[in-house]
Amino acid sequence: MNKTNVKPAEGKLGIMVVGNGAVATTFMTGVLMARKGLAKPVGSMTQYDKIRVGKGENAKYLPYSEIAPIASLNDIVFGTWDVYPQNAFQSAMYCEVLKEKDILPVKDELEKIVPMKAAFDKNYAKRLDGDNVKDCKNRWEMMEAIRQDIRDFKEKNGCSRIVVIWAASTEIYVPVDENVHGTLAALENAMKADDREHIAPSMCYAYAALSEKAPFIMGAPNTTVDIPAMWELAEKTKMPICGKDFKTGQTLVKSGFAPIIGTRCLGLSGWFSTNILGNRDGLVLDEPANFRTKEVSKLSTLETILKPENQPDLYTDYYHKVRINYYPPRNDNKEGWDNIDIFGWMGYPMQIKINFLCRDSILAAPLCLDLCLLSDLAARAGRYGIQRFLSFFLKSPMHDYTKGEEAVNNLYQQYTMLKNAIREMGGYEADEEID
Repeated sequence: MNKTNVKPAEGKLGIMVVGNGAVATTFMTGVLMARKGLAKPVGSMTQYDKIRVGKGENAKYLPYSEIAPIASLNDIVFGTWDVYPQNAFQSAMYCEVLKEKDILPVKDELEKIVPMKAAFDKNYAKRLDGDNVKDCKNRWEMMEAIRQDIRDFKEKNGCSRIVVIWAASTEIYVPVDENVHGTLAALENAMKADDREHIAPSMCYAYAALSEKAPFIMGAPNTTVDIPAMWELAEKTKMPICGKDFKTGQTLVKSGFAPIIGTRCLGLSGWFSTNILGNRDGLVLDEPANFRTKEVSKLSTLETILKPENQPDLYTDYYHKVRINYYPPRNDNKEGWDNIDIFGWMGYPMQIKINFLCRDSILAAPLCLDLCLLSDLAARAGRYGIQRFLSFFLKSPMHDYTKGEEAVNNLYQQYTMLKNAIREMGGYEADEEID
């Protein structure tokens, strides 16, 4: 590893997860099993991917941990918040994502992960009815209670660093309001005034995390940190933020397949995406106000890859629709269908059909690990504010829309950004360009 100014990954890393459901418990169980040598962290870039450093005869392909000082799985300590009081073992068994044989070896560790009371507002997730909830007079008090949780957890577990990641449900859609979300002062005033319309509970978690010098990761499509006020706070506290929405199944396919159509200069008439899933996330998304948040996130992917202004003959007025349907029999086993209507030589139509039978939490768990480890690395490297290099892992990557910046959604361009950032933090040259 080249000499860098990145601080070493010394001491314990506390990963505090908002939510103790299917995604969270699958993530935590997998890490605990992996460090016992009883499972493999398949799907994790930080654990498996290798990046080229150097060129020509000096080129070598190294895992991330040999390029930059990434925290070891052995140094991770888990904490969580949830509206339901069941510990991580009980929740993992209830969610039925993992088989009992893959949970029991770490039963003792999981039973010790007992969720703290959640900062919760039922108006933001009407389908959830848990009562393990903080009793707070206003949003500011809610935020301060979370700050105290972070301080207590850090001290109790002897952690040198904390990362906070949202793996809870999708909240109802909160449009950005410049008068509330435009500046940090305005946001703070709204929290103190208990403006429940514009201040979601997730914003309290994000504010608390950043104030306690912890990077914050938004794994749902919630507005939360995607507002100028939070960017200002991240700049003030010198902490990394990233989001939105774990890129697991259908959007992963879309961000990788749409560039194929674009690169081949084929035309697009329409892209219809639909999903069925039966887990708690599906239940919440069955509420139209919550689905709207997810819809905005999913729709944003295609429009930044196949752009009519670049190729008016090919991508003008195509139809793009996304649907999610709650179907309890499938539980966490999600099925996605994509019907893609394209056209080729002389305008003749063709069709592409993709059927992806995936496991939502199995795909999300390695993303949680990578986002936590890389956000922690970014913090130690002195990187703060929006972490665009983490776009690879997210459906609707954060960007400064106030300055006309456009999100990068092309999977291959995102991968280039990721590799270059790892190279730079390892003291190597960022030697690839995004075309």
